[in-house]
Amino acid sequence: MSRITISGDPTVHEYINRNAETDNMHPAILRSEIEARPLRPRTYVPNSLPLTNTAAPRGYTPSPTQNGEIPHQKFPSSKIDVIKNWSVSTYKCTKQLINEKLGKSSKTVDIELETEIEQLRETQKKYGNILKLAKSMATQFQCFILTQQSLGEAFAELGQKSPELQQEFVQNSETQKCLSKNGESLLNALNFFVSSVNTLCNKTIEDTLITIKQYECARIEYDAYRSDLEMLAQMPRTDSNTVRVGDAQQNYQQHKEEFEKLRSDVIVKLKFLDENRVKVMHKQLLMFHNATLAYFSNNHQALETTLKQFNVKPKSPTASSVAASWLEK
Repeated sequence: MSRITISGDPTVHEYINRNAETDNMHPAILRSEIEARPLRPRTYVPNSLPLTNTAAPRGYTPSPTQNGEIPHQKFPSSKIDVIKNWSVSTYKCTKQLINEKLGKSSKTVDIELETEIEQLRETQKKYGNILKLAKSMATQFQCFILTQQSLGEAFAELGQKSPELQQEFVQNSETQKCLSKNGESLLNALNFFVSSVNTLCNKTIEDTLITIKQYECARIEYDAYRSDLEMLAQMPRTDSNTVRVGDAQQNYQQHKEEFEKLRSDVIVKLKFLDENRVKVMHKQLLMFHNATLAYFSNNHQALETTLKQFNVKPKSPTASSVAASWLEK
C-alpha cells in the first residue's frame, strides 16, 4: 500500500496531533475540553451561481430575499384563469354543437333574422358573380379599344402611302379613332362600376358578415351555458350543487347579455346595409345603363355628360394597365 505524506500545512499537523492526544484522554476530560472550545460561526457557501431573473413576467415584481434565500416565484394567476376559462368554454361549445347535430339539445333560432342572414349571403354570392363578369368585360373591352387604336393608325399610315385609296383609308381611320375615344369613356364607366360593386361586395357586406359570425358564436356559447344550467337544475339539491347552480346562473346571464347585444347589432347592420345597397346599386346601374346606351348610339356628348353627372374620372387605357390586369387574373 502506498504511503500518503502531507507536509507544508500547519493546520493539518495540528489536527493530527490533537487527535493523537484525544485518543489517550479520559472521556470526562475530553467532554469538558470540547465544551470549553469557542464555536466558530458557520459560513454559507453556495454550491451554484446565483440566478438572476431575466425573464420575469410582465406586471410581476419579485419580493426581496429573506435570510439570504431566494423566495419561490409565482406567476400571475390571470393567465392560468384565461386558459382555464377558454378550455371550459371550448369544451362546452363543442359539446353543444355535437348535441345539436345529434338532436340531443335545443337550439335558439330567430326565424326572421336567420332568413335575412341567408338572403344576405345569397346576395353577396350573386353580386360576386356580377363583379366577376364586369371585371372580365372591362378587361376584354380594354383590349378591344387598344386594337381599334392600332387599326386606326394602320389605316392612316396606308392612306398616306396609297393615293388611290387615300379617302377610304382616312374615313376608316377616323371612324376607328372616334369609336376608340368613345370606348375609353365607356371603359371609365365600367371601371367605376367594378370599383363600386367590389367595395359593396367585399367590404361593406363582408363587414356585416363578420358581425354575423360573432353573433353565431355567441349563440352557441349562450345555448351551451343554458343547457348546462338546465342540466344542473335537475340534479339533487345539495350544497355543492347549489354553488354550481349559482355559478352556472351567473355565466348564463353573462352570455345571454352578450348574445342579445350582438343580435341587436346584427339587426341594425342589416337594416343600414340594405339601405346602402339599394342606394349604391341604383346609382351604379343608372350610370352603367346611360353610358352603354350613349356609346352604342355613338352619342359622344351624352356619354361625356353621363361621366360628369356621376363624377367618373377619365383614364385612358395603356398597354401597362392591360398587362397588370392580365397578371392580376
